[in-house]
Amino acid sequence: MIKAENVVKSYSQTNKAAEFKVIDGLSLSIDRGQKVGIVGQTGCGKSTFLRIVLGVEKPTAGRVLVDGREPYRDYAFFKGKISAVFQEDRLLPWRTALDNVLIGPEIIDRDKKKAVEEALNWLEMLGLSGFEKAYPSELSGGMRQRIAIARALIVNPEVVLLDEAFGHLDEVTSRRLRSDFFEILEGRKTTVVMVTHNLDEALESVERVVVFGKPARVLGDFKTSDFNPVELRRILQEIIEKNVTYDSLAATRV
Repeated sequence: MIKAENVVKSYSQTNKAAEFKVIDGLSLSIDRGQKVGIVGQTGCGKSTFLRIVLGVEKPTAGRVLVDGREPYRDYAFFKGKISAVFQEDRLLPWRTALDNVLIGPEIIDRDKKKAVEEALNWLEMLGLSGFEKAYPSELSGGMRQRIAIARALIVNPEVVLLDEAFGHLDEVTSRRLRSDFFEILEGRKTTVVMVTHNLDEALESVERVVVFGKPARVLGDFKTSDFNPVELRRILQEIIEKNVTYDSLAATRV
C-alpha cells in the first residue's frame, strides 16, 4: 500500500551552503491493512516522512508511492483516501463538533444529509453524543481529539496517518482513546501509520514497529508478535539511543 524507494529529503539552511538532510536513503514497504508504528530520536524525520505520504511535501530524491501513485503529484486523487490526525486537534474554533466532523465530507462533495447522519454516528461511536453543538473551546483536550479522529475516519480513508496523535494527552485519556481508535478499525482494511515517541504506545497498539535512524533510514523492523514485549522494548530503546541498525546492535551483543 505504501512504498518508499530510496527517499532523500533535504532542506536548505539559512546562511549556509550545505543542505540539512532529514531523510537519507529511506526504503520501506507497508502492506494494505497493516498497523505500523514508527519510532526514533526526536528530529529524525518521522513526521517529515508522514508529510510526504500525505502529499504535502515532495522528496528531494527517490519517491513514495501509495497504491502505486505519488501523493505529491496526484494530490487531488488522494482526496478522501488519506487522512491524518495530528498532535494538535486542528479543529476550526468557529465550527461546532458536528460541523468540524463534516469538513471531510464537504471537501469530497458527499451528500449533506447522508454526511450529517454519518457524522452523528461517528460522534456517538466516539462517546460524544450530546456534544454535537459544542464548540472546541467548550470541550476537553481528549474530547477535541475524538472529534479530530471522527473527522479523519468519516471519509472512510484507505490510509490513516497518526502524528503523535495521543502524545499530548494524560496517560489515562491517551490509552483509552488509543484503544477506542484501534478497536473501531478492527477488521477493517485501513492502513495505519503511527509516529510516536512512546515505545509502550507503539508496542500496545500496532503489529509492526519500524525504527528510524537520524537522519531517517530504517535501523530495525519488527513484528511485535515475534518478540516478548519487554525484550522488544529494550531492543528498540538500545537501537534508538545508539542510532545503529539492529544487525550492528546484535553483533556487538554477541
